Amino acid sequence: MTERESAEEYLEGYAEILAGVCATRRRLSREERETLGALGERAAEAGIGLRALVRAHLSAAQRVRPGLPPAVADHLLSAVEQAVDAFAEGHERAQYLAMRQEEAARREFIDDLLYGRSDLGRLAERAERFGLLLSHTHAVAVTQGPEPYSDGSGVTRAVESSLVARFGNRRILLTTKDGRLICVAPGDEPEVLTHFAKQAYAATDGGQVAIGRAHPGAGGVVHSYEEALNALALAARMNLNEPVLRAADLLVYPVLTRDRQAMAELVRTVLGPLQQARGGAKPLLDTLTAYFDTGCVTAQAARSLSLSVRAMTYRLDRIHRLTGADPADPVQRYTLQTAVIGARLLDWPDQPL
Repeated sequence: MTERESAEEYLEGYAEILAGVCATRRRLSREERETLGALGERAAEAGIGLRALVRAHLSAAQRVRPGLPPAVADHLLSAVEQAVDAFAEGHERAQYLAMRQEEAARREFIDDLLYGRSDLGRLAERAERFGLLLSHTHAVAVTQGPEPYSDGSGVTRAVESSLVARFGNRRILLTTKDGRLICVAPGDEPEVLTHFAKQAYAATDGGQVAIGRAHPGAGGVVHSYEEALNALALAARMNLNEPVLRAADLLVYPVLTRDRQAMAELVRTVLGPLQQARGGAKPLLDTLTAYFDTGCVTAQAARSLSLSVRAMTYRLDRIHRLTGADPADPVQRYTLQTAVIGARLLDWPDQPL
């Protein structure tokens, strides 16, 4: 059956309505509009396009015209306009409802996928509908920008268009969650998330992107997503300003904080004496942070803190005297640097240990 023949099935009573309206030169009644709207809904649910349906309505009107008295034939165009409008309204209403239902199903799937709240077998079945094969390995990238993003935002559309243009249909899922832009991609295609990170960074005007490691199975998506979120949280605590963070490069930090009590004891023991300095521990802790971040280059660290080299050297000497550890000594430097990382992770000295 052709599309035109299919469209003809949804013209039931249309010719009679046109004839009745033209005969009395009236407008369509409420009941007639509801009847046509219901037919439009049925046609949309059957997947018949509106263009074919409008053509069918116009063709039917041409067949009705010869049978109308000349005095009322001129009213036919107005009747067709009202009828098609009512029919199209029903068609659009059904499409809108279907779209909302699809959006709700997609959002429910994404929530279940990222939080692992659904039966994995059922989740895998639903995933195929959205282009994912959860039996494979996947990695997740998360972008956090200066403002929240939604599925229909300009940023989301721009990034999605770039991904589709570059990779086509490669089982990539782009979505948003809690105002962040999220991309789920096959784990054996790292170039997808690399491209996503580049486009997301540009589209969000400097937003930060975190990429989780690739993991297999439905639970692997959750694992990678959590790694990406943890990387963003870690970057906020550690003042890591790199545009792209990779969870694989940050594994040392979870290791250091796995035993929080031991890390707190290290910070208290090694850096606790800095609290005796005038102004407290914070300025000297910032000095150590800058010193280690610049590869222990005194002049570069001084510039980053807007200090003279002499002032920077004085602070390092003061740290040595207070802690007993020399930042310039390779062995003692490791202990100091580990303690500094721990202090940043534990937000010391702002938060008590």
